[in-house]
Amino acid sequence: MNSSSSGFNVSTLIYRDSYSTVVAKNVIVMALGLIINYINGSLIHTFRKHQIFYVNPRYILFIHLVVNDMIQLTTTVSLFVLSYIFYRINVSLCCLIVTFSVFTTLNTPLNLAVMAVECYIAICLPLRHAEFCTIKRTYILIGSIWAMSAVSTLPDVFLLLATEPVELFHSTIFCQIDELFRHPIHLKKREVSYTVYLIVVWLTLLYTYIRIFLAARTAKAAKAAKAAEGDTKKARNTILLHGFQLLLCMLTYVAHLIRKALVYSFPEHYINIFFASYIIVQILPRFISPIVYGLRDNTFRQHLKKYLLCTVRSSIKPQTVLKFMLLY
Repeated sequence: MNSSSSGFNVSTLIYRDSYSTVVAKNVIVMALGLIINYINGSLIHTFRKHQIFYVNPRYILFIHLVVNDMIQLTTTVSLFVLSYIFYRINVSLCCLIVTFSVFTTLNTPLNLAVMAVECYIAICLPLRHAEFCTIKRTYILIGSIWAMSAVSTLPDVFLLLATEPVELFHSTIFCQIDELFRHPIHLKKREVSYTVYLIVVWLTLLYTYIRIFLAARTAKAAKAAKAAEGDTKKARNTILLHGFQLLLCMLTYVAHLIRKALVYSFPEHYINIFFASYIIVQILPRFISPIVYGLRDNTFRQHLKKYLLCTVRSSIKPQTVLKFMLLY
């Protein structure tokens, strides 16, 4: 990847990867993207094949997270590969890709916060879970997540249209958010909105974890049934995994500050800093989602296992079995 520390028109400092490094980085990114999207695609197919998931708000929120991650991963991987192939791409195309990427990146922590609240209601308010967590309200919450992300993202696009000349959208740039949305108002708004997101989501997660932890201690003190205690413990562990994944997602809100500090200190490693940041902030959290919410869930895992076993068995044709029997 070529990289520049300048604005739209002036290139003052350029670094280039060697050919072998370019190939290695693109293979790593594309391999990770394909593997994660294949797993997520299998989860979506399993969800579609079994009606039991349609009526459970938890699985609806989970599959929305999976779909959101697939969109985010596809856009960011496409942008990563395009930056190596063309380096500079059309501003209009860059704006479209970056907007989708920012949309889905902001959706993830909000979705995790909503899932934590649902988990809290299921454990701490089980008798009112069916009342609070209805299918209709779940879809309303999903719409609200996209609306909140739109409120944070679309003003950047409108400000870009209002402050930049029309000729800019027919030119080409090195496509990244700092190069595209470079107005001081963009930077200030991003800092404020990221801070608000950070505080609200972490307070939500902390509150739900503390309440579930207290519920677990109460159940243990009252010598509740082992099944109920096990569900509470699993919910608590899930919230902890929420926190780990959310910590990785929240790096999005401070990654630009860390990158600037590292690039200022080690300008010759500009490309490597951005590559490491991309892997940690954009890809790693999407790798955790299927493990935390798909493979750890007994119901989902059983259906996914049946589907995978059926796929393997269906690939063995009767003619193959007959030939095998005739040989012996």
